Amino acid sequence: MLEILLGLAVLLLLLAGWLAWRMAGVSRKVDELPAGMAQGLEEKHRAMLSDLHGGLTQQGDRLGANFGESSERLRGTLAEELKQTRDTLHALKLSLAENLGQSREAMIKQLAATTEQLNAKIDQRLEQISGKVSERLDEGFKKTNETFVNVMQRLATIDEAQKKIDNLTGSVVSLQELLGDKKSRGAFGEVQLEALVRNVMPPGAFELQYTLSNGTRADCVLKLPEPTGLVAVDSKFPLENYHRMFEAGVNEADRNLAQKAFRADIRKHIDAIASKYIIANETSDGAVMFVPAEAVFAEIHAYHAEVVEYANARRVWIVSPTTLMAVLNTARAVLKDVETRKQIHVIKESLARLAVEFGRFDERMKKLADHIRQANDDVEKIQVTGGKISQQFQRIEAAEIDEKPATDKVVRLVDTSKAPES
Repeated sequence: MLEILLGLAVLLLLLAGWLAWRMAGVSRKVDELPAGMAQGLEEKHRAMLSDLHGGLTQQGDRLGANFGESSERLRGTLAEELKQTRDTLHALKLSLAENLGQSREAMIKQLAATTEQLNAKIDQRLEQISGKVSERLDEGFKKTNETFVNVMQRLATIDEAQKKIDNLTGSVVSLQELLGDKKSRGAFGEVQLEALVRNVMPPGAFELQYTLSNGTRADCVLKLPEPTGLVAVDSKFPLENYHRMFEAGVNEADRNLAQKAFRADIRKHIDAIASKYIIANETSDGAVMFVPAEAVFAEIHAYHAEVVEYANARRVWIVSPTTLMAVLNTARAVLKDVETRKQIHVIKESLARLAVEFGRFDERMKKLADHIRQANDDVEKIQVTGGKISQQFQRIEAAEIDEKPATDKVVRLVDTSKAPES
């Protein structure tokens, strides 16, 4: 309806425009006419305009009335449609509310069921976890108890070790007191020397407290083969000035004096060993000075090289427990080599007898090889004969034999089996 009204309004506007154009054309023509005719035409024109105005007014009134009626109808239609829409929306809202209520109840029920299932699973899982935790706790308690027992045992062991350390500390103090006395220190060196020699050397290769022809008694002599001969070992060593060198609270001047005195003591002891234990045509041309402490040995070789050179010049070899072990092992190797040379003829006789036995073994192996070869040849021949016999039996089974008697074939087979195969 609104579209029709708009079309009529447009049509009226077009008609008014066309009338205005026609009136403009008429007015131009009226201007061209004479005055009398112009006045008549003007009156006619005014009458026409009045009629046209009246017609347009009536047409506008009708259009206004129609437009009002159309508006009223349109308003009524829109109001009715709006009411229907509102009713529809209200019904939809009610339906949605009902559906939401039903969905909410269904969801609540489903959520309750799911919650129950989840609670059941959680309870079951918690029970499993509780069981595992209990097992782990039991295992942990057992391991803790075992660890505690082990710790207690180790603490007891540590207590015993502490007691042993205390005893060892007392022993070290006693050892220091022992080494402080000259006689005790000499006895300690002799005991250490005896233990080393007995552990390495054979019984007949050494002698303790051996008296030489000049009346001096060596702590130990090593009986080595010629040209070395007897090697005397002395285990006494001066340590008073050595201890004085490292005493606490000693100034540098006193320490230097003690060091000079220590060098002098060593040189004096070297001279004493060279004069007492090196005897021409009786002992070796050298002797051994045994230092029973590795620290003293290291001090001599690290800071008193001139003393070592002096000892080498006097044919006195300074050794510690470690280097004495090397000397003794070398001496034992020499003794073993000498004994081996003494027994060389026995070794040669044993080798000669072994060579004879090996010759017999070689001959017997050759004979055995010949027998094995002959047996192998016989086995091969037997295999060939067996193959021929098997072929003959196969021919007999296949009925491929000739018409000759079977006895001839058997005899011939026996003869061929006895004859040597080529």
